[in-house]
Amino acid sequence: MGKDAPFPGSWQRAILPMLLLAELSSSPAHGYALSKSLQERGFGPIKGATLYPALSKLEAAGYVDTRWEEGQGGPGRKVYGLSAAGRAELGRQRDSFDKLAALVQSTGT
Repeated sequence: MGKDAPFPGSWQRAILPMLLLAELSSSPAHGYALSKSLQERGFGPIKGATLYPALSKLEAAGYVDTRWEEGQGGPGRKVYGLSAAGRAELGRQRDSFDKLAALVQSTGT
């Protein structure tokens, strides 16, 4: 764990897709806004080399839709939105995560 990261990098990479889907469940966003929102919520900093491949995989799987937004005085940016398949996948991932969390909580008690 780095000094700014509250979780080991392997945990961040494993949970990032679900967190991105969860962030997009409320509204579409571009990558930088997603990263900032997760960081503000306590996830820790997310490098672009981790964020954008995760978003690309979600897009390739059909879990997010994308569109280009014109930039105001700068370059355009890709905006990600949750697809119907992504909403269903988010539900499945949350169920699996809840089971994992329950297992961790019950272990050793």
